[in-house]
Amino acid sequence: MAETQAGLLALIALPKGAALVNVLTGIGDKAIAVSGGVDSMTLAVVAHRADPERTTVCHAVSPAVPPEATDRVRQYAVREGWKLVVIDAGEFDDQRYLANPLDRCFYCKTDLYGAIATRRAGTLMSGTNLDDLGDFRPGLKAAAAHGVVHPFVEAGFAKVDVRAAAAALGLDDIKALPAMPCLASRIETGIAVSPDLVRGVHAAERLVGAAVTADTVRCRVAHDGIRIELDDDALARLSTSRRTMLSNKVRNVFSATDAADTVTFAAYRRGSAFLGKPGDD
Repeated sequence: MAETQAGLLALIALPKGAALVNVLTGIGDKAIAVSGGVDSMTLAVVAHRADPERTTVCHAVSPAVPPEATDRVRQYAVREGWKLVVIDAGEFDDQRYLANPLDRCFYCKTDLYGAIATRRAGTLMSGTNLDDLGDFRPGLKAAAAHGVVHPFVEAGFAKVDVRAAAAALGLDDIKALPAMPCLASRIETGIAVSPDLVRGVHAAERLVGAAVTADTVRCRVAHDGIRIELDDDALARLSTSRRTMLSNKVRNVFSATDAADTVTFAAYRRGSAFLGKPGDD
């Protein structure tokens, strides 16, 4: 208890920390959508430590959510004493989502926030920060439609501020977590999403990540095949023989799916599976 309160005091001492706590304690009952990433996890920790009686943490499980993210949420729920509600948001029963249009995230978040709202009373909250507002995020429209509030945005937090808050709170295991969008975000627009396909994406990324020292690994399911994207340094170090070896292993991962069997390697590009998004040529 003393350690958690010390962390909260350390957060409040940060330039924007007090503003965040004020935003959270100024709202009554709240349900926080937690994916398992650094943003939503940090928000949940702050909200619960500052106002435990009126804070509920909600986590959706589905094939598009990496199992390690769910494990992280469950572990923190025990450690922090969260009131945790685990749900199935039902996006894999939503044909609009499965069709994978450009605004697939809108339908995913619509299903998520709708599912939370039917189970928990109070204000819905997300871990969106200022940096997210300049990105292509159809899910923000769904959030607006459901009255979701974004405490980090209200308190002026960018990603760097979220990581600083996590460090102040003593969240050493999540403060440096890399960005990890849902697994469906790796599938190019127009290719139908399926449980087998997203599980293949996850397996391929873990396979390549275990074989290559890389800051970023993304497995993209493209219309012309499977594309493994790595950060520039990792890609430059990857020899021809290792590319061949990894290509064969990745191809085997997807052998039971409809994904094309061509495997290529390329430099990481954020959001490259979203075809036709604003800003594309």
